[in-house]
Amino acid sequence: MGARGSRPLFGLFLLGFFLHFFGAHITPTFFPQLPSTPQRQFQKPIHRQNEKSFIHSSMADPPTPMVAINGLKFTYPGIDGHPPPGSTPLIQDFSLTINSGDRCLLVGANGAGKTTILKILGGKHMVEPHMVRVLGRSAFHDTTLTSSGDLSYLGGEWKRDVAFAGFEVSIQMDVSAEKMIFGVAGVDPDRRAELLKVLDIDLSWRMHNVSDGQRRRVQICMGLLKPFKVLLLDEITVDLDVLARADLLRFLRKDCEERGATIIYATHIFDGLENWPTHIVYLARGRLQLAMPMDKLKETTNLSLMRTVESWLRKERDEERARRKERKAKGLPEFEKQIDGSRVIGDPARAAVRVMNNGWAAGRLHSTLAGEENFTFSSNRVLRQ
Repeated sequence: MGARGSRPLFGLFLLGFFLHFFGAHITPTFFPQLPSTPQRQFQKPIHRQNEKSFIHSSMADPPTPMVAINGLKFTYPGIDGHPPPGSTPLIQDFSLTINSGDRCLLVGANGAGKTTILKILGGKHMVEPHMVRVLGRSAFHDTTLTSSGDLSYLGGEWKRDVAFAGFEVSIQMDVSAEKMIFGVAGVDPDRRAELLKVLDIDLSWRMHNVSDGQRRRVQICMGLLKPFKVLLLDEITVDLDVLARADLLRFLRKDCEERGATIIYATHIFDGLENWPTHIVYLARGRLQLAMPMDKLKETTNLSLMRTVESWLRKERDEERARRKERKAKGLPEFEKQIDGSRVIGDPARAAVRVMNNGWAAGRLHSTLAGEENFTFSSNRVLRQ
């Protein structure tokens, strides 16, 4: 019993002796030091959080652009929905991305395609869904974009069709501004009151008795009642006086900065626009010529915005005149023939339309087209036969 009981004590003695002499040498190799409990609980989560944040920021998808145009190609269709034979695209290879908060100024000569692009973005012309995306959706096919007020288009004269498409008259019915503005449902009263103040609208105005500028103010007010996400403006301030235009531009800038909304504004009037846009886009003959932030543009020229655009348009015009002169020297017509869906020019296209739609071309009979040769215009623009 005594010998057996002493064995455990002797074993403990040997273990203590072994650890005393060799413990310091084996600890780093076989028993690595662990940080204290508080250190593990504090440092580990911070390391993981930082690592997670880094991975999230590096792998996160970029934000969806407000407007994305990808290789847009467009020709106005004929009555059958297809481009007339021999027609050339009005818009070609046009690509552009516009982000939240951008105020984009769209410039170009008459006939460059500015209005067409704005109408396509506004869902008024059908294109392939992948070519134009507004808020990540097809502008033409997703009608909730406009019905919700997220996408708003304001342009041209305020007109309504008479008889059939293609014949329009201005909105001049006997109705008050109050009836029209307060007839829009789901409007924030504060926003409506602010717009009435900015545009200085008298609610007693009646549409058949107001000036063009006053009618335009009502149109703009109704188009801005709902807080848009993307706003398309096509020379909308043309009828406004200087003060009304300045107040409207100030309101639109504030709306973009406070809500991150996006505006594309096509205009030939540059008063008060020097510091208004964030980006500028120059379009010529249906093709994108330039798109850049205004800060970058100011680094490349000392000219004012108007003088800069004027220089672009003057160069474009001179090049076009040189091309026409060259065509004339070769015995070709100075101006190329145009074939489109609204005005059919040239025998092949005219013959094709007769077959396709029994004589109708964009709401016009061939008898009307032929009769144009018998019309003369007086100095006061009264049509005489």
